[in-house]
Amino acid sequence: MKNTNFLFIFVIFLSSTLFSSITRGPEVGEIYYIGPTATGEGIYHSTDFGQTATCMDSTLNTNINFMSICADLTPGVLYGFSMPENLFISYDYGQEGSWLFRTSNITYKLNSGVTAGFLYNGFWKHSDDYGFNFIQHSYNGYFGTSSTSEIDINQNIGYVKSYSYPDMDSIYFFISYDNFENLDLQKVFNSYEEPIGSLTRGFYSGELFSFGGDQNELRYSNDYGYSWETKNSFTCPNLPIKSIVGGRQPGEVYMLVEYVQLMHTIQHTYIYNSLDYGETFTVYNPFSFGPEPYFANFEAEPSTGTAPLTVQFTDTSSGINNQIWEWDFDGDGEIDSYEQNPEFTYQEPNTYTVSLTIFWVGQFEMTAWQEIIVTDGSWIDNYKYSITNYELNNYPNPFNPNTTISFYTTEFIEDTEIIIYNIKGQKIDEIEISNQQTSVNWNAEKFSSGIYLYKLNIKDSPIKKMLLMK
Repeated sequence: MKNTNFLFIFVIFLSSTLFSSITRGPEVGEIYYIGPTATGEGIYHSTDFGQTATCMDSTLNTNINFMSICADLTPGVLYGFSMPENLFISYDYGQEGSWLFRTSNITYKLNSGVTAGFLYNGFWKHSDDYGFNFIQHSYNGYFGTSSTSEIDINQNIGYVKSYSYPDMDSIYFFISYDNFENLDLQKVFNSYEEPIGSLTRGFYSGELFSFGGDQNELRYSNDYGYSWETKNSFTCPNLPIKSIVGGRQPGEVYMLVEYVQLMHTIQHTYIYNSLDYGETFTVYNPFSFGPEPYFANFEAEPSTGTAPLTVQFTDTSSGINNQIWEWDFDGDGEIDSYEQNPEFTYQEPNTYTVSLTIFWVGQFEMTAWQEIIVTDGSWIDNYKYSITNYELNNYPNPFNPNTTISFYTTEFIEDTEIIIYNIKGQKIDEIEISNQQTSVNWNAEKFSSGIYLYKLNIKDSPIKKMLLMK
C-alpha cells in the first residue's frame, strides 16, 4: 500500500472506461470488479477497499463473458451483463455457479439504484424487482446519440451527458427530477471543458464524478452537474484506468487500474481509493501475475522558473534493464539526449512539452510527457504575503472573452494582485484585489486566442492555466 498524489500524470485512456468494470457494494469498503486471473478474467469481491480481493468467478469456467457488472444495495446481490444483450443476477456475491439468467434486450449500461432491488439500464428503463421486469422511461426532452448517465442519492433525480451528432464539440448535460420521465437541459459544455467520459455519483445528493476526455481528467461537481472542478489529470501512458465509481463515504472514489502486457505474461490489478475527492489516492495491488508492469515516467526539478532555467530530469520508468532513452526537451520532435538522467538548460521563456520515450529492446515502447514553464523573470514580485493554504481557480474555462478568477484563503489578505501571463511566461496584465474580495473578472477582449497563465502575487502560489477561445 502507498499514498500517491497525482498532478499532471500522463496516461493512455481506453474506451473500455465506458463499461462498468468496478462497482460499489452496499457496505463501506466493499467493491466488486472485473479483472485478470492467471488463466483469463474473473469477477472479484473485496471488503477492505481493494487491499485484498477474492476471485468469485472465473468467466472461463462459467462461459459467461461479463462486460459490465453492478452491485445492488442488497448484500450479496450482483448483476452482470454479457453479450448478446443478456442480464444475469447472482444472490451469492457473484460466486461461480450462482448466476441466473434474468432477461435479454438490455444494454451494458448498468447503474445501481439507491433502494434494494433497483437497477437502471442507462436512463431508458429501470427495474424495482431485481431485474425481473423493467419499466420504460419516457425521457421527454432528451436528444443525443451517445450518452452516459447516473442516478442520484435522491432516487428521483437522474443525470445524462450526451453528444448530439454531428455536433461533437458540445456536451449536453441533462437533469431529471422524475426518474427520467422528463429531462431538462441544464448545461451545455464545450467538449474540451467537460468531456462526456464516465459518470458516477458521490456520497451526497448533487455530487458527481466524471472521468475521460482528451485530457483524461477526474472532475467533481457538488451542484448537480452545473459546474465542475478538476481534481486530477492523467495524461501519460503510465496509468491504464479502466473504470471509476463513487464510494460510500464522503469524498470517496475508486479507480480500477489494470496492466495486461506481453501476451498476458504480465497482469496486474490496482485499486486506487481516495477519500478527498480524487486529489490523493491510496493504492492497493490485490492481484499480480508475472514481473512488475512496464511503463515510462520521469520527474523534472524544477518544473517552473525563470530563464535561464536548468532542469534535472530523472527517469522513474519501470521495466527491464536493457532500455533506450530518447528525450525531447522542447517538443520539436528532435531527440535531444539519450542519457537516462539528463540535465538541460532552457534559455528562452516559453512553455515546453518534454517527452521521454522508453524502448525495451525486442519488446515495445512507451512515452511519458510533462510541461516545463520558463518565464522571463516577471514572476519575481515583491510578495506581500506567504500563505500556503489557499485555492485558486477560474470559470468558465475555456472562456470568451470574460472569465472569473476565484480564490480562497484561510488567512486575511488586505490587498494583493492576480498576475496574468502569456504562454511564454511574460506578464501581460495585473488585477488588483482588495477589501477581502474572493473573485475578480478578467476581460481578455484585446488578447488573442490561446493558453494564458495566472497566479496570486503570493509566495509559492500555484500557476494555473486558462484557455481563451475566440
